[in-house]
Amino acid sequence: MRPPRRASERGARTLAAVDRLEPQPWMASGGAPAVLAALAASGDQARFVGGCVRDALAGRAVNDVDIATPTRPDRVIRLLEDAGIRALPTGLSHGTVTAAVDGAGIEVTTLRRDVATDGRRATVAFTDDWAADAARRDFTMNALYCDPDGTVHDHTGGLADLRAGRVRFVGSARRRIVEDALRMLRFFRFHAWYGAGPPDAEALAACRELAPRLAGLAAERIWAELAKTLRAPEPAAAFASMEETGALAVVLGGAGRADRLAAAAACEAALGLAPSAVRRLAACLDCAEAEAEAPGARLRLSRGEARRLGAALRNAAALAPDLDRAAIRRALHRWGAPAFADALVRAAADGGGEARWGRLYAALAGWTRPAFPITGADATAGGIPEGPLVGALVREVEEWWIEEGCAPDRRACLDRLAALAAERRPGKEGRANGV
Repeated sequence: MRPPRRASERGARTLAAVDRLEPQPWMASGGAPAVLAALAASGDQARFVGGCVRDALAGRAVNDVDIATPTRPDRVIRLLEDAGIRALPTGLSHGTVTAAVDGAGIEVTTLRRDVATDGRRATVAFTDDWAADAARRDFTMNALYCDPDGTVHDHTGGLADLRAGRVRFVGSARRRIVEDALRMLRFFRFHAWYGAGPPDAEALAACRELAPRLAGLAAERIWAELAKTLRAPEPAAAFASMEETGALAVVLGGAGRADRLAAAAACEAALGLAPSAVRRLAACLDCAEAEAEAPGARLRLSRGEARRLGAALRNAAALAPDLDRAAIRRALHRWGAPAFADALVRAAADGGGEARWGRLYAALAGWTRPAFPITGADATAGGIPEGPLVGALVREVEEWWIEEGCAPDRRACLDRLAALAAERRPGKEGRANGV
């Protein structure tokens, strides 16, 4: 068997380093040093790659650490296990082994090049050429590598693009999208998070031509990308590009309006709310509650997400800028503050913002859920037999209490409970539940 080549022999076509990354906490702590040491024990080369390098250079938090190496997957597994690190074969056909260290997973992927693609997945061949590995990646800013000492390697112009806020495909935009149609949605997502100025013209042209291919993707993949885009601080411009290229119409069935997102984001900011994908989806849907079932099903939202989406549309239809204080309090108590916020953001997305909806903004900001002053124990203590009637009477008192603006005190609620119980005593006309 031919012995593995030393690090100095590998990657002969690697371009010269063009920049340097200052020492980072994630490079020196967690599982990364142990994984790198395991690979280096026999002279095998390894570099940080992708998102961790990109985000560190951009001054952003690094959440996931990925490592690239010319070492073949079977040898990666052996080296990790020899170092006492659990190696999980999570994607061997694509060269990926996950190193489980200190409760976290670090993906170690062998350098590769695409042999064939079918629009969703690729058949790859392993290589020791760093430039070839970079050439198969989606965006230039994701094709950045970093040695353990901080030396950065850039084969595609990703550093300049990252600094300029330019999301650009590696090589031909059209070819990258033909390889995997999901890259269209990734392009819009990356532009929302990293872009500055107008989107790349070549990429937009390719998305415009190939947008119909999105219909062939799994709904779960579409929603995962769409949700990440919606959670960007200011996703409106990216969504406008999606709309212009026809991509938004494909994924939302023609029910989306990008122009609502800017107002929705401004409303969230004014209310101090963290961006929510479902809330913003509700804001940009140009349909009523009943019609939201179609885009929700198209995206295969979870049951909880679908319920939240429907409630936002339904409740928004019940809001108006001139609602009186009692009606606002009733809505807040019945829906709860989170659902009220969803509905308000949806309503405000139609226009007017805080200037129009200021009374509701103020009510939500200053609202603390009041405690209903009685319980089922008060009903049984008052002589009402245990059973379904107890819950029914307490709920009826609570509805009355809400209608009264949550103002009646405990004594008033107990009196109301007693009066309702008396009306339901045997022999009384109109008694409830057959009691």
